[in-house]
Amino acid sequence: MIPIRQSRAGIAFAVKVHPGAKRNAITGEAGDALKLSVTAPPVDGKANDACLEFFAKLLKVPRSSVTIASGETSRNKVMRVEGVTADELYARITTKQQTAREPH
Repeated sequence: MIPIRQSRAGIAFAVKVHPGAKRNAITGEAGDALKLSVTAPPVDGKANDACLEFFAKLLKVPRSSVTIASGETSRNKVMRVEGVTADELYARITTKQQTAREPH
């Protein structure tokens, strides 16, 4: 599992973003980062907005609680989420990946 830095305010973790994908989804890990595919193109901050929206929905927090701590112009980003613990993130990621693997 990826390393997650936790503080009193929340958590921070690395993400490698793949814009222009067929669907928004966590597709695995790349080293110490989550691999996140988003449908948005990498122009005008659309992929960044998609990342923020994805993690807000995944973690059931307001969008304002999710920020990009570093890497706004890079595929490699550090996401910061207020009001969430590392255990909550691990639980949501595990549930999301299991749901994605189930036959439809």
